[in-house]
Amino acid sequence: MTQELIQAVNKQVANWTVLYVKLHHYHWFVKGQHFFTLHEKFEEFYNEANEHIDVLAERILSIGGTPVSTLKAIIELASVQEATGGESEAEMVQTTCSDFEKMIQELQDAMKLADQAGDEGTGDVLLGIHVSLQKHVWMLKAYLGS
Repeated sequence: MTQELIQAVNKQVANWTVLYVKLHHYHWFVKGQHFFTLHEKFEEFYNEANEHIDVLAERILSIGGTPVSTLKAIIELASVQEATGGESEAEMVQTTCSDFEKMIQELQDAMKLADQAGDEGTGDVLLGIHVSLQKHVWMLKAYLGS
């Protein structure tokens, strides 16, 4: 069970690492009437991603695992895809929202594994990220008018 949990948490490390780069890309290349708002929001998100990567990796180490730490392994493990380039500002927001929704589901699965393993510490870390993503999805959907 612990190996399954470590793998699930490692998937989050991989996803957040891909998002860290993707959100930087969006931050640098967003254009349009919402530039100032989105430029700042994407920076906020990639700073949050950086924090999550560290917390999740350190949690993996503390429960006896090895966090994913090479770009090749990260790309192979992540369910979040890299930016394609050329996205419109609306596509950037929609993709970010969709990525967050995918990660919410994966976090729920990982929290179940943590519960089954009796690992409240890991469950708590995952729950904090889960709650944050739920709020982000709500706000992004409101921004998109959906």
